[in-house]
Amino acid sequence: MARKPGKQYQTALKQVERKEYQLEEAVPLLKKIKFAKFDETVEVHMRLGVDPKHADQMVRGTVVMPNGLGKSKKVLVIASGDKQREASEAGADFVGGDDMVNKIQSESWTDFDAVIATPDMMRSVGKLGKILGPRGLMPNPKTGTVTVDVTKAVKEVKAGKVEFRVDKTGIIHAPVGKVSFSADKLVENASSLISAVIKAKPAVAKGKYVKSATICSTMGPGVAIDTTPFSTKAAAAV
Repeated sequence: MARKPGKQYQTALKQVERKEYQLEEAVPLLKKIKFAKFDETVEVHMRLGVDPKHADQMVRGTVVMPNGLGKSKKVLVIASGDKQREASEAGADFVGGDDMVNKIQSESWTDFDAVIATPDMMRSVGKLGKILGPRGLMPNPKTGTVTVDVTKAVKEVKAGKVEFRVDKTGIIHAPVGKVSFSADKLVENASSLISAVIKAKPAVAKGKYVKSATICSTMGPGVAIDTTPFSTKAAAAV
């Protein structure tokens, strides 16, 4: 049985009108109605008109948040030779080769937020699919986490690189910062994500691509966003 939302949530919800807000209106409202005593993460959720069961309708990609995410990610780099030194110098938290693969396998160790691997290590890293896959941590060339340029990859993740991927229900969930961020910074980060998702629209997708979008804090109610301006800009850029 679902738990009934608390009084603070209900009070916050009453301040949200049943309409689509412009992003520049939604973010200040989100900050105004927050009630949690910790610095909540702000997330954007987008329901897309795609069927992820079909490979040609899978929507995924990455975007670097202009203002970071307010939390430095722990990065593991699995590489060999000089690439290990490059990774350490770039600021990776954990660096290794087959020893790291063995540690993850034997201890189910996942005390990191992102994994970067060099192509020559993917034969070993492939063994970790069952552990890393369900957590969304498996390195992938499409998201820039399988690369020879480990310096660039580490710096991007540390700067606030976000990977987005549509789930099996056709929804994308992604963080865009913290409630403590200024409204301008949250708007800029959220705009970057929305634009990236729209740009990643599959060629075969028919009908309305972004069916709905909301922005919310960890504990707060969602505020519906009008994404029409972003779609219009994307169309004009083509």
